[in-house]
Amino acid sequence: MAEYELYYWPGIPGRGEFVRLALEQGGADWVDVARKPASDGGGAAAVQRVREGALGGLAPLGPPALLHHAPGGDVVVAHVAAILQYLGPRLGVVPGDEASRLRAHQIQLTIADLVFEVHAVHHPVAVSLYYDDQRREAARAAAAFVGERIPLHLRYLDRALDSNPAGGRRWLVGSGPSYPDLSTFQAIAGLRYAFPEAMRHHEKRFPRLGALHDAVAVLPRIAAYLVSRRRLGFNEHGIFRYYPELDLGARPAHRTAASPRTRTRTKAGRRVPGRRPGK
Repeated sequence: MAEYELYYWPGIPGRGEFVRLALEQGGADWVDVARKPASDGGGAAAVQRVREGALGGLAPLGPPALLHHAPGGDVVVAHVAAILQYLGPRLGVVPGDEASRLRAHQIQLTIADLVFEVHAVHHPVAVSLYYDDQRREAARAAAAFVGERIPLHLRYLDRALDSNPAGGRRWLVGSGPSYPDLSTFQAIAGLRYAFPEAMRHHEKRFPRLGALHDAVAVLPRIAAYLVSRRRLGFNEHGIFRYYPELDLGARPAHRTAASPRTRTRTKAGRRVPGRRPGK
């Protein structure tokens, strides 16, 4: 039995990827439960069971959730920032002093805000609706996001490098890589996938963030993970989705209501097949 069990929807990196990166960098003994066969207790049904309280205690509203088989008894934690706050000192992916841990948590919560905003671009009205049902609103949301919000968040992270002299203005917390650096790597990668033109434009002003992304990518454990089958690629079912008409300077393209690329939600709000939408 693995020491850590991660519960997140199979088939998408989503919010679960921020936890996966920390588990990998920390050298944890872990399993991505929902990616196991349904006959072995995996699949989307495993996530749904957790949401219904199968792990005991406070049932999470949604994934990711982490089950830690700790020496003193099982511990269940949900929400990315809370999971990483719990894992950080246990896996050595955050400095041990309280000030550094609080700094890491603050940065992670801000990255969570960014991730929420990314999802709200392509689903600004309701997660239970198809993208095609809210394309007009998505175009308005995208214009503000790529023009205003992306540079705002990049500027925040860039200034965070300045306020951490111990990291040589290369790392966000302490003197080496920590879980906020891993999450920044994932956020940069996701933004490049979803909004390539916007990122080509904005990243010119923040070259240190590109350097941070590249430095994380070559960390031995992360580099090995990125080329493994455990790493899930971005796709149009997760949070970071590439719709050309939502990128910087794009003209909205015609897309039929039956487009298989965007009709990935049922009216009940469930992904096809069997996964919760937009998570």
